[in-house]
Amino acid sequence: MEERYSRQTRFKPIGDEGQKALADSSVLIVGAGALGTAGAEGLARAGIGRMAIIDRDYVEWSNLQRQQLYTEEDARQRMPKAMAAKSRLLAINSEIHIDAYVAEGTAETLQPLIEEADCVVDATDNFETRMLINDLAQKTKTPWIYGACVSSQGMYMTIIPGVTPCLSCLFEQIPVGGATCDTAGIIPPAVHIVSAYQQAEALKLLTGNAEKVNRRFVTFDVWNNSNMNMNVEHIKRDHCPSCGQEPEYPYLQPENRPKASVLCGRDTVQIRSDALKRLPKQELVKRLKLIGKVEANEFLLHISYERFRIVIFQDGRALIHGTNNITEANSVLARVIGL
Repeated sequence: MEERYSRQTRFKPIGDEGQKALADSSVLIVGAGALGTAGAEGLARAGIGRMAIIDRDYVEWSNLQRQQLYTEEDARQRMPKAMAAKSRLLAINSEIHIDAYVAEGTAETLQPLIEEADCVVDATDNFETRMLINDLAQKTKTPWIYGACVSSQGMYMTIIPGVTPCLSCLFEQIPVGGATCDTAGIIPPAVHIVSAYQQAEALKLLTGNAEKVNRRFVTFDVWNNSNMNMNVEHIKRDHCPSCGQEPEYPYLQPENRPKASVLCGRDTVQIRSDALKRLPKQELVKRLKLIGKVEANEFLLHISYERFRIVIFQDGRALIHGTNNITEANSVLARVIGL
């Protein structure tokens, strides 16, 4: 459909050849929240041939303020974000191929997706997953675009293995604490600016215009009218464990993969358990109905128990809402499920 992309092909740096390259490209979106939905929609409209979206969460009412692919019905149904995003994106552009994964971003789930991707767009909400993406991208030589936003602030950086510093060079270790969307809020313009930069960088990489990629670290505050564009080429480290001369990929090591984690500012703990995978769904629903109201769709189960809300996914994950204490979350799940 030449008319569909006519305004894009008239942009000379892309042109007809660039549009064909986009149609032959594969992009991985890690996270389907605010940045993920904005980036996925923009790239889908641009004509990316294949897109994979992975996200562990479901749509809640607080998402609707900034996560642009979702509707009130998605929130009512507690639809997994990846599936809701896929449905909306195919309604926007039925020519592209989309794979949606309702799953945790782990080494096992991400590695095959990154191996198949020509570019990865970071839309996560935690540095553990970003460092995992960083190691996998370095290992597979896949370019990726880091992005983050909170309050009225945003930042991004394009990382090309073997060329630019990696995220581990930039931060050296995982940042601890700091503001989150739950503690400091967020306004949509900050999201859209970061996403626009990420989309532009992806288009440069995928249309053969890598020389135009911004190799600086960019940060801004849209409310306070400030921005910084920092040269980071000098921070690339020969002994970096992720991208140095003898990489060890520390975030891919088994000892660095937690079984439970506190979700970013959400008063929620996520627990992973193989035993959850083995529980027959119908039997689990029957058992849970004895202690509370159970809501279910084909992707997850939801139950309210005491002051907690528990969501169980088919891939062996449970979200315990109402606590940020891992010990307490494990105890609640044990009382409810018997694990």
